[in-house]
Amino acid sequence: MPKIVDPQERRRLVADAVHVVIARDGLEAASLRNVAEEAGLAIGSIRHYFTDHDELLIFALQELGRRVGERVWAHAEKILSEATDARTNRRRRTENLLAEFLPLDAARHDELVLWHEFAMAARTRPALLAQADETQQILHNLVLHTVRGAQAAGGLPADLDVELEAIRLRALLDGLGMQAVLFPQRFPPELQREVVRRHLDSLIPPPPPAVAESETL
Repeated sequence: MPKIVDPQERRRLVADAVHVVIARDGLEAASLRNVAEEAGLAIGSIRHYFTDHDELLIFALQELGRRVGERVWAHAEKILSEATDARTNRRRRTENLLAEFLPLDAARHDELVLWHEFAMAARTRPALLAQADETQQILHNLVLHTVRGAQAAGGLPADLDVELEAIRLRALLDGLGMQAVLFPQRFPPELQREVVRRHLDSLIPPPPPAVAESETL
């Protein structure tokens, strides 16, 4: 009896192979032949599930956005649903959630490498541009959700412009993540976390200076 193959699972298997090839050798190396070899399939099998190379890359980018989004959303919902009785705990949870966007381990490092490879390729490949824009929006919404959640929990000022701050924060995370990928010895995980802490500190206005007793008389 022939084995029944789930087409969506097979497509995701191929997307895994695309991710491995790109993370290791760059997007230009993700040819049908190299991807088929990485997946342990014949090129004809790849063509059975994808009409052309562009469709393969677009699906691989969709899978990247889906996986990152599901992981971060799950983490966000868990963190933001926990009790928020202590300000320090709220702050720590916000920092931990934002850390999901930084290359603090091998998995997040590879995700960031993949995202930048796809984003740069989209600049000159119209077929990728629309999907790259959609993935960019997914990532922005995740950061926006984080800022709104921190504000609702009392960890950030109530009058904070969350839309603007989400853009600023995303720019910080993107730049910091890229530096850490290129120069890991200069940007170890604790330094990356400290940069995020300092940025969050800058969003919280200092308490008003204490008034001397003589000045109140």
